[in-house]
Amino acid sequence: MRPGMAFDLKITGGLVVDGSGGPAWAGEVAVRDGRIAAIGEGLGAAAATLDAAGHVVAPGFIDMHTHYDAQILWDPTLSISPRHGVTTVVMGNCGFGLAPTRPGQRDLMLRTLERVEGMSLAALRAGVGEAWAFESFPEYLDAIEARGSLINVGAYVGHTPLRLYVMGTDAVARAADAAEIAAMRRLAAEAAEAGALGFSSSGSATHHGFDGHPVPSRLATPEEFDALVGAVAGSGGLFQATMGKGLFLKQFRAFAADHGVTVAWTALLSNLTGPGSHRRYLDATHELIEGEGLAVVPQVSPRPLTLDFNFDAAFPFEARAFFAPTMKTDRAGRRALYRDPAFRRAFKDDRKDPQPHQLSGWDERAVISHSPTDPSLTERPLREAAAERGVDPVDLVLDLSLDSDLEARIRVPVLNYDEAAVAEILQDPLTVIALSDAGAHASQLCDACYTTDFLGRWVRERGLLSLEEGVRRLTARPAEVLGLADRGRLEVGRAADIVVFDPDTVAAGPLRRTHDLPAGADRLVADAHGIDAVVVNGTVIARGGAPEPPTGARPPGRLLRGRG
Repeated sequence: MRPGMAFDLKITGGLVVDGSGGPAWAGEVAVRDGRIAAIGEGLGAAAATLDAAGHVVAPGFIDMHTHYDAQILWDPTLSISPRHGVTTVVMGNCGFGLAPTRPGQRDLMLRTLERVEGMSLAALRAGVGEAWAFESFPEYLDAIEARGSLINVGAYVGHTPLRLYVMGTDAVARAADAAEIAAMRRLAAEAAEAGALGFSSSGSATHHGFDGHPVPSRLATPEEFDALVGAVAGSGGLFQATMGKGLFLKQFRAFAADHGVTVAWTALLSNLTGPGSHRRYLDATHELIEGEGLAVVPQVSPRPLTLDFNFDAAFPFEARAFFAPTMKTDRAGRRALYRDPAFRRAFKDDRKDPQPHQLSGWDERAVISHSPTDPSLTERPLREAAAERGVDPVDLVLDLSLDSDLEARIRVPVLNYDEAAVAEILQDPLTVIALSDAGAHASQLCDACYTTDFLGRWVRERGLLSLEEGVRRLTARPAEVLGLADRGRLEVGRAADIVVFDPDTVAAGPLRRTHDLPAGADRLVADAHGIDAVVVNGTVIARGGAPEPPTGARPPGRLLRGRG
């Protein structure tokens, strides 16, 4: 701070929306030493001033469901989240991560992330490199902190690396014995003491790892879950879980009641178990939180869960039994299966399953997003194109895939495409907006832009929530669930994480494909509109929606160790 200046930074002329949900008001926000030093009118002089006339001044957005665990090792900017006003992310969700990992298991871990998180193995190997600076989870946090990050980062310790570390490849084959559970518990407690925000796991039938095996957490017993949740509960950690068979509301209730933990589960989406199913999960949420006083909080999303994929890694279908052989073979083996009439019959017959599931009616919603051998089909509805040719949609998509060496792609809304149901979910004050999956499924989806999309579509265009409540849902609410007392509000003494945006233009741009990951791997990204400035711990990191600037000096983001 220059001599004679009261503040390092002052934001003037804006409409202050402080994250509390209370009414907005015109005023100034001043920053000193990385913290909010004053809020009001006619504040003192500052070394730098941001003119926010006509714009909203709000707390930085908090994205509590990302998978930046690998990307942060090669990209401390955590692109693209900061462009969309995100100043804090939490990674390590769904039980995945990179630590603890024994040196001999490193490639096995990367192959697991390749499969379950739709990441390019070449990009992972090139980006993470061979000389890992860590083995244990505490060492991983230390490595991140030493390297620095553009925005704030917190992490869960994941169930999958814990199991692999203790059990080796047996982790995908059997239940753990008492000694192995005790060893995992010690590692989880060590992670919590070092600053893990909690423990994460998955029971999802869609989650498969190396060689098509179920991810290790899917083989855990109730006793194992209880031990690991208990290990982080003593440090005030959360339990983040992706629900699945034997890991849903009944179990979440028990964990919250027995250990006093917050359970943030993934994810309450429309059509989760059939049309209208969201209402019973909302009712259960109110009973658990308001009726029993248990913090069992569903994560929700303002965007349809839409995946753009090819049939070399057809993630949405991997939960279907007929598709299992494709995960246990190589590219040539998949091509052979796609030619096999028996496989095609099974694929077609799967559409007749009377039990509602995430892919019910998939071919009615599918669009051919990339057809390299017949560009005229690109962006055509799959069923429409199939009808013109007098073929079944399954035959068309598999033929296009074979003709293009599995490079043809389709785009399918899998869940959350019923907008009336999504509106009901978003209006419920007990949910928490999350599920960006930023850093994962990079070539298949991009929901890291959900913050600007939510403010543009649901708040401004549809008026579903007020501006003040919309900001609260992106700031104070996730901070409350995470237990981050220092973030999520514009309040004197709190960390100066701030976003300035134009409420009349804020939006997410259309998805576009780039090839800017290590090894030239591709990903989907979306530009941010209406974001004027992003401030992290008092430092301006972005202006005018421009890409995050390169950081010569140490970047301003902090590693958030533990809740508080």
